[in-house]
Amino acid sequence: MENITILLLNLKDEGYRDFHSRLMPNIDKSRIIGVRTPQLRTLAKKLCGKPWTDEFLSALPHFYYEENNLHAFLLEGMKDFHECVRRTEEFLPFIDNWATCDSFLPPVFRKNTEELLPYVKRWVSSDKTYMTRYGVGMLMKLYLDDNFSEEFLRMAADIRSEEYYVNMMIAWYFASALGFRPEETFPYFKRGVLDDWTRAKAISKACESRRVSPEMKAYLKSTR
Repeated sequence: MENITILLLNLKDEGYRDFHSRLMPNIDKSRIIGVRTPQLRTLAKKLCGKPWTDEFLSALPHFYYEENNLHAFLLEGMKDFHECVRRTEEFLPFIDNWATCDSFLPPVFRKNTEELLPYVKRWVSSDKTYMTRYGVGMLMKLYLDDNFSEEFLRMAADIRSEEYYVNMMIAWYFASALGFRPEETFPYFKRGVLDDWTRAKAISKACESRRVSPEMKAYLKSTR
């Protein structure tokens, strides 16, 4: 446990810490060490299977932002679906920023999307900001291709939150869905389906997407 924190502190980059802290205004700067993501991923690979890794994963909440990111990358290294989803469910309530939330997608989830779906639905309906964000993120990353169902659009549209980081992910999801599934997704861009703020952000993101047709972008801009 302490060994892992010392390893992280030895990778400290104060300039990077100063830069990164500005991207996460809700996280106290004293909780950011300043370790770059490639270094954290390399460390996670080295630590997989080590004796203290289990203890580290159980020691929640962590203090440092990088401890949370390392935790996320250790989850990505898990091969057993049930153990990975159990550990993910333990971890999600303690995530406190968008960067950690968006940073990890265990490969074992991609291989078991049907089995994962009940968990995703539970996360989406959570009252915890980053658990909801993670759930909507899973809908966006894993359920827009062959696994798609219009039910997922309705699930995301039904979320009502005052949280910026939840609504931004909903907007991102609908912009992505419009690129992959325009026919099913377009009705959700009509006024009154999403709240006005989220709809406006979804339109902005859709207009930045290469998947959305120029004609669709022009129409969406005209409805802002």
